[in-house]
Amino acid sequence: MAASLLLSAAATEGVRRFAPRAGMLDLPGPRRSHRVPTPRGGGAGIALAGLAAFAVFAWLGIPGAGWMGAGLWLVALAGWSDDHRPLAIHWKLSAQLLAAACLAIALARAQASPTVVVLGFVAVPVLVNAWNFIDGIDGLAASQALLCALALAWGLQEAGRWLALALIAAGLGFLPFNFPRARVFAGDVGSGALGYLLACLLVLALQAHPPARWPLLALPLVAVLVDVGMTLGRRVLRGERWWQPHLQHLYQRWAPALGHPRVTLRYAAWTVLAIACMARLQAAPVALAWAGSGVFLMATAWLWWRGQALVGAEVRA
Repeated sequence: MAASLLLSAAATEGVRRFAPRAGMLDLPGPRRSHRVPTPRGGGAGIALAGLAAFAVFAWLGIPGAGWMGAGLWLVALAGWSDDHRPLAIHWKLSAQLLAAACLAIALARAQASPTVVVLGFVAVPVLVNAWNFIDGIDGLAASQALLCALALAWGLQEAGRWLALALIAAGLGFLPFNFPRARVFAGDVGSGALGYLLACLLVLALQAHPPARWPLLALPLVAVLVDVGMTLGRRVLRGERWWQPHLQHLYQRWAPALGHPRVTLRYAAWTVLAIACMARLQAAPVALAWAGSGVFLMATAWLWWRGQALVGAEVRA
């Protein structure tokens, strides 16, 4: 953990100094939530820490570790390239699908069930893109990933738990550069690495638990997935190009009025509540666990809708 934290912090500082000379700057604009030019790509340290962890696991002979590391390398490479010069969407999607295949192969080599293998393939593009979409204000993507990794670590053992702890440490090495005021953004390399590592942790947790408990494992991800899913769904229904930058996520619409730190902390508070519900329902009967998960999901969706409506009313006024 100490090595992951130091590696992440050192790499983040290095990228922060290097990025302006390489033209890796996010400039303010009508589809941006920040007001000053800010270096991007600082999340490369998180990717490096994850690659180092997979290298150690592969050296220890843990089944599938090499394939998981290969998937992270693909996602991080595509993200780093995009941070230098925008990649076409089909190249980024291709890298994500190849990374998903690597994770699926790793799970198969670890003798996971076919259902877990399929879910692992699906989880990579979903979570990589979800974390890319929420990397729009200071501290949000990193703090949500830290909380989710902490929650999933409870249900993991041995290598899976160490991977979660390595992600937490790497995130803590990066977060002071990104919150409460961002001096560097994670960039596609960082958000992609966070999403991919969370996909690995999620499917490892699914593998370690009976299917009846799987809905509980998704609760820490609900705040991110509901905001991303409902925002993109509404854009699709409106006929908009959902993959293009925009300011329609709830966190983006809150940020001008509340400020980045307060929005990030509100999301963190909701995710902490989700983790508390997950822990409380672990020993509950299966029917109650499923019902509780469903209620929390509906409550999150209602809060998203209510938040969007309130912001819209203020804008019209």
